[in-house]
Amino acid sequence: MAALAGIGDLPDTIMDRAVVVRMRRRAPGERVATFRSRRDIPHLHLLRDRLAGWAGEVAELAVEREPQMPVEDRAADTWEPLVVVADLAGGPWPGLARSACAAMSAFEAGQDEEGGLRIRILADIRTAFASCGDPEALATTRLLGILKEDAEAPWAEYGTSGLTPRGLQLLLRDYGITSANIRFPDGIQAKGFARNKFLDAWARYCPTQAPAPPGG
Repeated sequence: MAALAGIGDLPDTIMDRAVVVRMRRRAPGERVATFRSRRDIPHLHLLRDRLAGWAGEVAELAVEREPQMPVEDRAADTWEPLVVVADLAGGPWPGLARSACAAMSAFEAGQDEEGGLRIRILADIRTAFASCGDPEALATTRLLGILKEDAEAPWAEYGTSGLTPRGLQLLLRDYGITSANIRFPDGIQAKGFARNKFLDAWARYCPTQAPAPPGG
């Protein structure tokens, strides 16, 4: 078993043959338990020894298994050992393993390599909202217009005809942010983005904006 880590995507030859666990940056105010070698390693060693003992008991059964998989081809090859372990463990694990396999494989299908642009779009959208006085929502057309007006940003030349509503949706997909039908204060209903949908992603992935110095 191997574990690799990195910022952004690893090479496709690795990503296509791996169970990809995408992590999120810890947001301000979130707390995690500390790890202390003297205290925690003995417990980890105990767990390791228990797992090794169980693996020895089921090894012959494991090599004969050909489990039903919710995915095909390379994804099935990658996930099959984990699903075999889940089947042998029994209880809720077979169902949980297959659900995770299907969901995580579907998410990774078609992922692009534009990690840098996905961070950039978050920061630029925050700037766009700020330039409008931080309204509760912005219409998609208005937001795209602001983004493409910035001569220093890549959005006017993004794709074949500049950033489109679909292109914006794809860039925001990793963060779970989507547009919705919104009724604006002038009574017009249109596709747009609510500002509060970005707050978590801004806190996690965008540098904190420092206040301007007095008189600066």
